[in-house]
This record gives sequence, structure tokens and C-alpha cells, in this order.
Amino acid sequence: MSYTPYRVPIVSKIRSKSLISLYKKGVRSDQRDFATPRNLSIQVGVIDKADGSAWVKLGNTQVLVGVKLEVGIPYRDTPNEGVLQVNSELTPVASPTFEPGPPDENAVELSRVIDRSLRDPKAIDLSSLVIRPGEKAWVLWIDVYVLDYDGNYFDASMLGVMAALMNTKVPEYEETESGEIIINREKGTPLKLNRRVALVTSVKVGDYILIDPNIDEELLADSRMVIAFDEQGTIVGMQKSGMGGYTRDELLKVIDISRNASQVYFKLLDQALQSGGSQG
Repeated sequence: MSYTPYRVPIVSKIRSKSLISLYKKGVRSDQRDFATPRNLSIQVGVIDKADGSAWVKLGNTQVLVGVKLEVGIPYRDTPNEGVLQVNSELTPVASPTFEPGPPDENAVELSRVIDRSLRDPKAIDLSSLVIRPGEKAWVLWIDVYVLDYDGNYFDASMLGVMAALMNTKVPEYEETESGEIIINREKGTPLKLNRRVALVTSVKVGDYILIDPNIDEELLADSRMVIAFDEQGTIVGMQKSGMGGYTRDELLKVIDISRNASQVYFKLLDQALQSGGSQG
């Protein structure tokens, strides 16, 4: 899907020159180097009524994720698997550029990138969500809400999704003689995950590659690259957006620094689950 960046408000020429001047010195407006993500906070179990949930703050970008399991019907072509559904919402309170109404192409793109990053590497053990093959299975709903937008909702959203999935319990249930499923959400077992996945976003501004862009950097960018990594550093997904191109050396550099950033994200996810919250 094409990328339609939010270009309002436009970064002024004076601001652009100021940022480029900093890049020439090897620093960014928030004093980071080019390869370092912003400070990250993660909290899990933040929504009482959800089966799993997480709140993430990456810089000043904030995302809330809720996971809910409901009994449904598996797809005909995958009768031995549960159903995964990912929905994203760019809430109007997050930015004056986000409008109320149905999800626009940016929200749809976010949902699809998260969905592919989970589905293609089989991050979730969907076979464990089957109740009766071909007839009944758990539908795993993942709802992502961008609450405050200061650039790079991709990384923040995926971190929230993984933290919420790691926090998710599959409810216990009983099946009556008539086939009715009675759910007991007071008890449950952890959702089975085959692997964890992190998204790492970079942008290219002129000749500079910047990891985890803030909103000004996104508005300046010629192109954007979102790469999905598993814990072993294997690339499990990649999406390029924007009109700018990459040389072979630039692409290898993007992959290398993005892989390093993914390991930082995984470390902080571990800390979040151990303590119920994390900040890096």
C-alpha cells in the first residue's frame, strides 16, 4: 500500500535547515545519534476488561493496545487454526491531522503491516486456538489506538502488540452437550507464541539514515523503511515507502542499525513483563 505521510503542519524551511545542520554534526534535535531509538516505556495489563493489554510510550508517541478473544468460526482454508484480526485507529486526540471517521489508508496500512509481521512468521500459535476443527475457534482481536503522535507509530504499535500478546490469557471454557461454549474469563492460560517480532522504522533525509524518526524527521524524509525482525535478528518482513531510493550500501546500513535497534526493543519487552513496566 502506498504511504500518504501527514504533511500538516509543514516543517518550515528555517526548521529544515536547522535540522540538517545538526545532522552534519552527527546529532539530532533531541540529542540522539542516528541509530538510537527514543526513550521507551511499556506497561502491561492496563485494561481490566481485556484478555491482554499494553500501553507504550516511545518518545512522545503513545499507543494503547487491547487484545480480546471471542468464539467464532475458523476460515475454510485454515480449519485447524484460530482467527487473527488486527484493527488500528489513529485517534483525533493524537494529532490535529488525524480525522474522525472510518480508518484512512494510513490506519489500514498500520493494521496490515502488524498483521503480516505476525502472520507470515507464524508468531502466534494459531493452532492452539482451535476449539473444534472447522467449526469453532477463538478469534483473536487486536485493537491498536494511537493516542499521541510524535512520529513513528509503527514501532510503538508493534511493541504494544507484542507486550499485550505476552500478557494475554486464553480463557477457560466448557462445551455443553448442545455445543454451547461457556467462557470463564476468571481463569485462563497464556497465549502460545512461537516467536516475538519487533518493527524498526528508519527514514532517509538526504544522505542521512535515522532510526525511530520523530514527527519533524518524518516530514523531512525522502523515504521510509519499516523492517520486522524476530529475536534471532532474522528479517521477517520489510516495507519501503516514499519516493526516495537507497543504494546497496545504504540498504545494508539500514538493515544493520535496524537489527541492533530491534534487540534493544526485545530487551525492554522482557523487562516490561518481568516488572509490569519498563523504561529505557
